[in-house]
Amino acid sequence: MAKHCSFRVGGIAQDFFTPNTLNELSDFLKSNQKPILMLGLGSNLLVRDRGFLGVAIKLTQLNQLGVENGIVQADAGVTLAKLSRFCGSQGLNGAEFLSAIPGSVGGALAMNAGAFGFEIWSSVESVTTINTLGKVFKRSVTEFDIAYRKVAPQHKDEYFISASLRFSQTNKQQNIKALLKKRNDSQPIGEANCGSVFKNPPNNFAAKLIEDSNLKGFCIGGACVSSKHANFITNQDNATADDIENLIEHIQQTVKSKYDISLETEVVII
Repeated sequence: MAKHCSFRVGGIAQDFFTPNTLNELSDFLKSNQKPILMLGLGSNLLVRDRGFLGVAIKLTQLNQLGVENGIVQADAGVTLAKLSRFCGSQGLNGAEFLSAIPGSVGGALAMNAGAFGFEIWSSVESVTTINTLGKVFKRSVTEFDIAYRKVAPQHKDEYFISASLRFSQTNKQQNIKALLKKRNDSQPIGEANCGSVFKNPPNNFAAKLIEDSNLKGFCIGGACVSSKHANFITNQDNATADDIENLIEHIQQTVKSKYDISLETEVVII
């Protein structure tokens, strides 16, 4: 799974499937009996070295994108950068922050991805999901409990396959180029990482707690706390997934010991 995850680590999946259409995905699920791991860009994912005993389904080919009557229709495999640029080309304001998030629509919906004080679910009108039996549903926002970096569905065993989004701000949040410069100046862009590793605790910042714990630059094996942004872990020297997970646990233990604050992971560990 290393080539499918931005950490560039991870063992082998038992099976792998990339559907080209929603019908292909539905047909596959109807006959599938294995555990499922849905993938987009793999930018918020750590797959352990032992791999995944099931089928990894990569949704990057489900990438249709359009707009009708001011509502943007975006498939799960559309990258957030592409969505942001598309909205700008259509004169729709409010999607600029998405340009700074290295992920896809499906993953963003699953975790309520955000940046610079904005979150994707604030623009969601409705979503389309598919369950493990291949049945497709249209779901309203009220069928999900939305919180900071957390989405709790009322229906189990369903996966996001598209979203209807409304971006209707009067003014742009900020110029996309300026947002990307801000991101590039403060984050280890170009190094293998998963984005933010931890959620920010209430009234605090994970990066500050980690930096104040003198953990910037600290390494276990080939995994290191970024010297540029302390809430990033980078794969600097052929790290293993174990290296990264051990470093995550060390950070949590250190911050807990020093500040009595429990850091919750934003990255999903499989």
